[in-house]
Amino acid sequence: MADLKQDPPALAPESDEEEDLDHDKITLLPGSSQDGTAASFQILDEDHTLGNPLRYLIMKNPQVEFCGYSIPHPSEQKLHLRIQTFGSISAVDALYKGLDDLIDLCNHVEQKFTQKVSNNDYSIVEP
Repeated sequence: MADLKQDPPALAPESDEEEDLDHDKITLLPGSSQDGTAASFQILDEDHTLGNPLRYLIMKNPQVEFCGYSIPHPSEQKLHLRIQTFGSISAVDALYKGLDDLIDLCNHVEQKFTQKVSNNDYSIVEP
């Protein structure tokens, strides 16, 4: 298995937060295409909570042909993600874009929630 940190040109992000990253969290699985347009990844310690929204956002990218995920075994905290692109971007770039889009979406939801709470613009419904 190739680890993401072993292929710096396409896989390692350049940022100040890099030392905080867990480089063993995402692994590139065997069976990727030579041109980089199709790849399978294993993400440790994640489940459907990340898999489903990430798959959805990656599929919203018009450059992505296919994205699917599976949890190989319910007792193991591993998520397998398969991405295939039409060729204009690599599968790794599609993964990074999907992760960035998911972060942006979560930040937006948090901002709107915080705004509503701080303005007391909500009501409590008793069951």
